[in-house]
Amino acid sequence: MPDTSRDLIFPAPIFHEKIWGGRKLATDFGYEIPDGPIGECWAISAHPNGDCVVSGGAWDGMHLSELWDQHRELFGNVEGDRFPLLVKIIDAKDHLSVQVHPDDAYAAEHENGSLGKRECWYVLAVDPGTKIVIGQRAHDRAELAQMIEEGRWDDMLNLVPCHVGDFFPIEPGTVHAIQGGTLILETQQSSDVTYRVYDYDRVQDDGSTRELHIQQSLDVVDYGMEAPASGEVTAPEVDGVTELMECPNFVVDRVRVSGEKNVEQEWPFLCVSVIEGSGTVSASEAGVTHEIARGTHFLAPAGCGTMAFAGDMTLVTSRLP
Repeated sequence: MPDTSRDLIFPAPIFHEKIWGGRKLATDFGYEIPDGPIGECWAISAHPNGDCVVSGGAWDGMHLSELWDQHRELFGNVEGDRFPLLVKIIDAKDHLSVQVHPDDAYAAEHENGSLGKRECWYVLAVDPGTKIVIGQRAHDRAELAQMIEEGRWDDMLNLVPCHVGDFFPIEPGTVHAIQGGTLILETQQSSDVTYRVYDYDRVQDDGSTRELHIQQSLDVVDYGMEAPASGEVTAPEVDGVTELMECPNFVVDRVRVSGEKNVEQEWPFLCVSVIEGSGTVSASEAGVTHEIARGTHFLAPAGCGTMAFAGDMTLVTSRLP
């Protein structure tokens, strides 16, 4: 008999206003978003700063954090005090701040037990000629501190060309900044810790500037990191699947569906984002067919069985390693 408790889980997205945000989450994705510059759609999140509520199905109305705490069987009974991943879409109308994230050890000690923030970007749309900041050129803490003090941003920052379909891993300790005119899907650890190095001297509506975190940034920058020259995906595609990144926190794949495609859900859970196209999906153990399209995000829980996709779509999936 079908079991709706094993059906796919569809969280309702949460939207965050940002000084650099735009309106593409409405115009390009069709989301109903609040007024103002909306920079982020937290699509799959149980973080306290954006805890998604399940829409429909057996778990309708529950927060994702509640499902994690009360129904760990949906997540393969994996250990951990919090849901470990966060999937978001970022609409950068203007430049994001130049920033860097800590690793788990630094964040646990200095940020009230938070996780660190390893993340990665899949470029969904970008204005012609736009570049992206990944990496910096200082050799050590003293040189970086001097560059920041003197405002030598052109000397310090490494800019990389940015194209639709590019993929950029952002390890803890990497200086980075998304530039205006870029729309990306971000997969990351469930953390909201960001250290700003530079914010273009922007002034907020109340006349204030946003806080910078220079000392923390100097602490956590990886001075030996080799900056990438390109975000081109060179990994092979096997049966429609391309592995984009495998790291200690997550595995991210791109999956192409052309016609019909079955995907075995053999992991504790799988996060799925439809980034192009439309069609349907059903989980064999639940017996429910769902219409999905660009901008749909869902969780495939443990025990949902085989996911049967039909249509023409591109997906980005993430899971624990």
